Order: sequence, then structure tokens, then C-alpha cells
Amino acid sequence: MSEQEKTKYSNEELQEFKDIIEKKLEEAKNDYELLKSAFSNKDDHGTDDTSPTFKLMEEGSDVLSKEETGQLAARQKKFIENLEAALVRIQNKTYGICRVTGKLIPKERLRVVPHATLSIEAKNQQ
Repeated sequence: MSEQEKTKYSNEELQEFKDIIEKKLEEAKNDYELLKSAFSNKDDHGTDDTSPTFKLMEEGSDVLSKEETGQLAARQKKFIENLEAALVRIQNKTYGICRVTGKLIPKERLRVVPHATLSIEAKNQQ
């Protein structure tokens, strides 16, 4: 049966996506914590300014403003929520099904955007 004819992914396929999502979720949560700590330490000119984390965030550009850091943190939080929602869809076995067309979202797209709920076809219709 081709991917076009299938109506949902197998348990093995869902497990593959679950592994991808859990890895991305862990990275996203770490990044979110870094952003939150950078945001709360902005006006504190203590020894935190010399920490490797702080240096990483300023590498290649000037230090992010408090507003930019806040916006990045908010986007990161939304990304985490989307990944967590994808894990629920895996649990419910509805993962990878386009919420507009009802067709399976291709694996290639899900590997790149594991929290996708729309096929490219549906996204282009928006």
C-alpha cells in the first residue's frame, strides 16, 4: 500500500516520529531555559555576563535586547507547545494526518516539521 492510500501511520512509523519529537522537545526546552535566564539577567551585571551561555548568545551579533529575547522566548514556548501537542496526536494515532484534507502528510515534511498539522497542499490553499 502506497503512502497516498494509507490513512494513518503504523505504530513503528509513529515511534520514529515520537523519537524525533522528543529529541527536538528536549533541545527546545534547553533553549527556552537559556532564553529565560538571559532575559531575567539582562540588568544584572554580575559574573553571569562572563558565562559561556551569555557569550554564545552574543556571538555574531550585538547582545539581544530584552524585547528581542522576550520575543524569542515566546516563540520557543509556542514551539514547545506545538511539539507537545504532536506527542498527544501520536498517542491518539492521529499524528501526520492533515487537518484540512484528511490525507497523510508526507514523512519528508514531518521529519523537517514534526509538529506540522497541514499538508503542503492545504498550506498553499491558505
